[in-house]
Amino acid sequence: MFEWNNLIITGKYFLFIIGELLALFLGVSFIVALLQEFISQATIKYYLTKPSKWLGNILGALFGAVTPFCSCSTIPILVGLLNAGASFGATMSFLFASPLLNPVILALFLMVFGWNITIMYGTITFIVAVVIGMALETMGFAADYKIKELDNACSCNCCCSSDQQQTNSVLVKVKQAALKSGILFRQVLPYLFLGSGIGAFIYGFVPEEMIIRLAGPGNPWAIPVAAAIGVPMYIRVETILPISSVLLGKGVSLGALMALIIGGAGASIPEVTLLASIFKTRLVIIFVATVLTVAIVTGLTFQVLQQSLL
Repeated sequence: MFEWNNLIITGKYFLFIIGELLALFLGVSFIVALLQEFISQATIKYYLTKPSKWLGNILGALFGAVTPFCSCSTIPILVGLLNAGASFGATMSFLFASPLLNPVILALFLMVFGWNITIMYGTITFIVAVVIGMALETMGFAADYKIKELDNACSCNCCCSSDQQQTNSVLVKVKQAALKSGILFRQVLPYLFLGSGIGAFIYGFVPEEMIIRLAGPGNPWAIPVAAAIGVPMYIRVETILPISSVLLGKGVSLGALMALIIGGAGASIPEVTLLASIFKTRLVIIFVATVLTVAIVTGLTFQVLQQSLL
């Protein structure tokens, strides 16, 4: 099994995929960081505290798609929005969209899966974020917010947005964006290397027949199992996407991959832990169950449409 030819193939694939990922991530993360310099927390609060019902949910999902990259920065902003009087539904749309829709993730999706799947993924997750926010507010879950502040909740050195030292100087904003994208790059770099390494190993050494048997289209349990595994494993999208490109080529169903990605990114253990500190248990359970359901339903949708999308 461990032949020199396999090792050479694995090494070549690793260098190819990591080179593409690093170049793409550096470029897109800088653009997003620059965008965040112009869309501050104050701007988000201004628009989401307007009484606009369904429009607020759309804006919440849009802001979630262009702001924080990690749950530890999303949750403190969520608390700030709620305490500032933002609509509960709009903030929940923000919460659902933030880990699944930022431009870096969409750019990685585009590189791995192409336009058709990226557009469909983005459309589905955006609509789901809007609808879930509206539904939770309509069902009265706003009462489950404990109203408390989070002090120093962000400890992962990610590029959290800040309203301090705001300036109108474009040059300063560009420098700040470069600094933030550099911080984010250093944070995510190990995950990119890990994902590329695992993907390269699977590409070079794991038999295609075994992968198809475990997670191919013929296994009816592949999608729900992938969704259930994704939530507790906390699989970062930056790690799973390099692996996904290999798994897809080896015969894993597109539906199982989507279920794994949404389950892992949508309800990670760090995020759920922070949510438990600001929401009652009932809402936390509903949140996790909703992400799990969305992961399975989205996976089944992609499974049905796999032939036309690839």
